[in-house]
Amino acid sequence: MNFLAHLHLASLAHSSLLGNILADFVRGNPDESFAPDIVAGIYMHRRVDVLTDALPEVATAKQWFRPETRRVSPITLDVMWDHFVSRHWSKLSPEIDLVDFIAHARASIEPHLPDTPPRFINLNNYLWQERWLERYSDMAFIANVLNGMASRRPKLDALRASWQDLDAHYDKLEVLFWQFYPRMMALAEQKSL
Repeated sequence: MNFLAHLHLASLAHSSLLGNILADFVRGNPDESFAPDIVAGIYMHRRVDVLTDALPEVATAKQWFRPETRRVSPITLDVMWDHFVSRHWSKLSPEIDLVDFIAHARASIEPHLPDTPPRFINLNNYLWQERWLERYSDMAFIANVLNGMASRRPKLDALRASWQDLDAHYDKLEVLFWQFYPRMMALAEQKSL
């Protein structure tokens, strides 16, 4: 899962939106660094990541990547799952428009930015203004995201080519998404994540 899916699941679980999106920017034990609700959100994000990586559907999807891109398939798939969340938002959360959800998330997160790591602050400078979460629904934007990640981290250069794997298996990936994501939503609503 990437940013949008983590925020969506956090909202369903009534968990800290900030903690759930901040988690990738916090190493080690966060207990002494943040308020308890934010810490709980960080831990929820980490549990979601472990659970997602262990899903049989995700294991199946990883096999569809070519040998030269398989190493980065977990990252590529995380971005792809956000594509499907954005694209199908009206079915997943018909009670709130995606634009309104994003505005709510931004309003919940931005006041706390001064107390977060510099890399997270930098992300927020782009995430909201450039409307990433909305634009995830566009596969051309997904390609840009993967290229941007590869540019920032040369060890992940295979991300550029991984877009071809997504494109080649788009319909099958969408089927897998609908197999597992509603289960994740149910677990979030039950506060079991």
